[in-house]
Amino acid sequence: MVSTIPISDRYRLKTSQLDMPPRLLLGPGPANVHPRVLAAMSTPPVGHLDPSFLTLMNEIQDLLRYAWQTDNELTIAVSGTGSAAMEATLANVIEPEDVVLVGVKGYFGHRLVDMASRYRAKVHKLMKPWGEVFSLEEIKTGLEKHRPAVLALVHAETSTGVRQPLEGIAELCRQYDCLLLVDTVTSLGGIPLFIDAWGIDLAYSCSQKGLGCPPGASPFTMSSRAVDKLHSRRTPVANWYLDMGLLTKYWGEERVYHHTAPINMNYGLCEALRLVAEEGLEQRWQRHQANAELLWRGLEELKLVSHVDQEFRLPTLTTVRIPEGVDGKAVARKLLDEYNLEIAGGLGELAGKVWRIGLMGYNSRPENVLLVLEALAQVLSRR
Repeated sequence: MVSTIPISDRYRLKTSQLDMPPRLLLGPGPANVHPRVLAAMSTPPVGHLDPSFLTLMNEIQDLLRYAWQTDNELTIAVSGTGSAAMEATLANVIEPEDVVLVGVKGYFGHRLVDMASRYRAKVHKLMKPWGEVFSLEEIKTGLEKHRPAVLALVHAETSTGVRQPLEGIAELCRQYDCLLLVDTVTSLGGIPLFIDAWGIDLAYSCSQKGLGCPPGASPFTMSSRAVDKLHSRRTPVANWYLDMGLLTKYWGEERVYHHTAPINMNYGLCEALRLVAEEGLEQRWQRHQANAELLWRGLEELKLVSHVDQEFRLPTLTTVRIPEGVDGKAVARKLLDEYNLEIAGGLGELAGKVWRIGLMGYNSRPENVLLVLEALAQVLSRR
């Protein structure tokens, strides 16, 4: 008989029950989750081809179409975080040497550039300072100069708190025979978003922000124009796991096995989307806007300055400039240690310059706004 190898004291197994602190997550995501979503995720799993689960998949698709305001047939939840859905949009419509134009005005614009480059696209960048938006004229100039197959823009830039206006951009893309790809990670479920009316061809999001679900199942949609490009490819999609030609056989009528779906994550996503539908999109958008404005007024009273002009400011995520002489990391750590409250610092060019405060989904409530304002006031008064 072979004896087991003993575990050293350093790696000795812990036998205590998992016990995580009940944080109030007011950073850029994940956000806190509605109790109904948590309860749904504790439902016993069934098989990924079980008839009851296939019915739930249909419901997820219908609810995603409502949340995105689209009739796109190819609307699914990608098994993975938002970055997987981001990569799926690029992988399915980019072929080697395709020209891709990316609007870069923050951290996630740079990520789109990186991903597109890995699929051997010829990538060009439109650049704006972090905290500003592109005008229609700037976008038209970029399309005229580069003649891309795909224009990629971030609707809600999580690193800056900027909302990029999208009205009128699709018409420009049609003039230049270009697909419009949009990152809606921090906008879906929190601010007005109209996939069909705005002519968006590809979009992706995540589950853990405006939809109020843990991360792991990420919305994805393609218009008929984008599907036509997928079907006319000269080369196979370079990412097997995210190949929509394969995935639609699982999410469509054929129900052909592709991978083992994260069953309980889809339970949670479906329940989160049900909550969106029950509240109603317009009411949900109004709630996020009202609570954001409450936050902005409170920040002004604390003599704190928002990084983004109010016209283009996200109601789901606010960037606040760290005052001169204040240690931003120390303040955020005190909020966590003393108030059990999470906010985040800046990314990339805004690292050390701003705090990011999120009010998304279930967390967008007046009591949370008042709590974070009071906690900030207390911590800043003691510096």
